[in-house]
Amino acid sequence: MRALVTGAGGFVGVHLVRHLEEQGDVVVQLERTVDGVDLVDAVALTDAVRAAKPEAVYHLAGASDVGGSWAAPRETFLANALGTLNVLEASREAGAERVLAVTSADVYGRVSQRELPIDEHQPLRPVSPYAASKVAADALAQQAWLGHRLPVVRVRAFNHLGPGQSDRFLAPSLAARIARNERDGGDEVPIGNMTPRRDVTDVRDVVRAYRLLMEHGEPGGVYNVCRGLAVSVKDIAEKLLGMAARPMRLVSDPSLQRPVDIPVLVGDNSALRRTTGWEPTIPLDQTLADVLADWRSRLAH
Repeated sequence: MRALVTGAGGFVGVHLVRHLEEQGDVVVQLERTVDGVDLVDAVALTDAVRAAKPEAVYHLAGASDVGGSWAAPRETFLANALGTLNVLEASREAGAERVLAVTSADVYGRVSQRELPIDEHQPLRPVSPYAASKVAADALAQQAWLGHRLPVVRVRAFNHLGPGQSDRFLAPSLAARIARNERDGGDEVPIGNMTPRRDVTDVRDVVRAYRLLMEHGEPGGVYNVCRGLAVSVKDIAEKLLGMAARPMRLVSDPSLQRPVDIPVLVGDNSALRRTTGWEPTIPLDQTLADVLADWRSRLAH
């Protein structure tokens, strides 16, 4: 399969490109920092997609910082909503046979205990500007199928982590602080709100799900990609501290807390499993060990 990946140089994109190539796909990478093509530039983007002649388009690019979206709501919306519209239009004009549009479980927003685990029929109640931009992207992808019959498969990805992730996100930020303490002699690890619980999947399992959905997902369909189990921020932090080379302690830092934090997000992955046969294979402890090893390696240079 000839595949185009937007955001190919990002955290998930790097893992996806590697997986696709291992499966024998021919991959064309689209990455703004490399080729200069910006998602909001419809003309340049359309030219790039046409030149790639993709059979399949994986759309990963966009703004991914949930906390940062509060300070930059317009930029976040342009990247995620207008950017998705431009990718969908460019894919249609280029004659792509399949498109995978990746949004986020943040579209579900605040849910009650009785609504858990969240399936794809859950109402969308975005809390952050980031989540609202992803709701718009999700709706645009649905409209591309209903209005143009572009074979789009929508993905609502729950939290995922692994080696290579930015320290703007929880687990890698903790791993980076631990690795820095190991190097410099500190013993404090600042942390924000420890009570939220999240459904966390290794990014290497996530990209397997993406390719399976590209092959087997129903056009116009929407699928949660998640493990189906919730783990608290506190548990993640304590697991990482347990892997540290010497004793450290967590220290509450109010500056690390978001304006609004969703208490719990845990998903139902039944549709994904039923459609593709996917199962997660990498346990959380292994993922966290790999994240910590990655940051030790980064800070050693």
